[in-house]
Amino acid sequence: MAPSATKVTKGSTKRAAKAEHGTSVGIAFQRVRDLIVHGKLAPGTWIVEGDLCEHLNMSRTPVRGALYLLQREGYIMEYRNGSKSRMIVAPLTKEDASELYPIIGRIEGLAGRRAATLPQSERGELAGKLKLVNEKLDRIARERSYNGPEIFDLDHEFHRLVVAAGSGPRLSTLHRAIEPQTERYWRLYASAIINELHVSVTEHEEIIAALLKGDADRLERALSTNWENGCKRLAKVIDVFGERGSW
Repeated sequence: MAPSATKVTKGSTKRAAKAEHGTSVGIAFQRVRDLIVHGKLAPGTWIVEGDLCEHLNMSRTPVRGALYLLQREGYIMEYRNGSKSRMIVAPLTKEDASELYPIIGRIEGLAGRRAATLPQSERGELAGKLKLVNEKLDRIARERSYNGPEIFDLDHEFHRLVVAAGSGPRLSTLHRAIEPQTERYWRLYASAIINELHVSVTEHEEIIAALLKGDADRLERALSTNWENGCKRLAKVIDVFGERGSW
């Protein structure tokens, strides 16, 4: 007997189409977010939907869905001029940073609490990795080698190691959602904080010391403080260079 053909119903076709659309929106979201985070769509840039579709080689529907999600997460915003409105890449402001930095500091502080409960051998291994990264940052601070991307990459690696060691799936998801927004600031302003880099290195040393002691309260406080102080250092830089993308 010949095998019977699988019947495709209208409902299953719609579900498949919907799933494909959702995947396309997710891809568009990731790609446009990367353009914003890496500064290829600079703060304050007008969002031209047609240009984005052409650049991404995607139709308007998923790109429009992605722009809605990006607006909801604060990467883009509506700019009104009289009766007209357009979408722009969100500017980098002190007010925005003062909201973002404490949030990620709290998230990483919670990850730190979990990392502090790891077995001593695992904490020692993690501390060794953190020391290697921090020594590279210390060398940049002492030699005053103005390399913004390297400063960002090393600082990012330091914090990533702590989060990876102390986060469960929910905490990791929260961190991945918020971290790219702080990355926008780091990538643009990292080279300008060279004069204060040694302070951050000292704060990292406190994080490492708390980890080695297995002191959860101290480690949570050290991570939150590093981010809160980082926000203050950033505010000074923004005062000098201005809020990128603001009118």
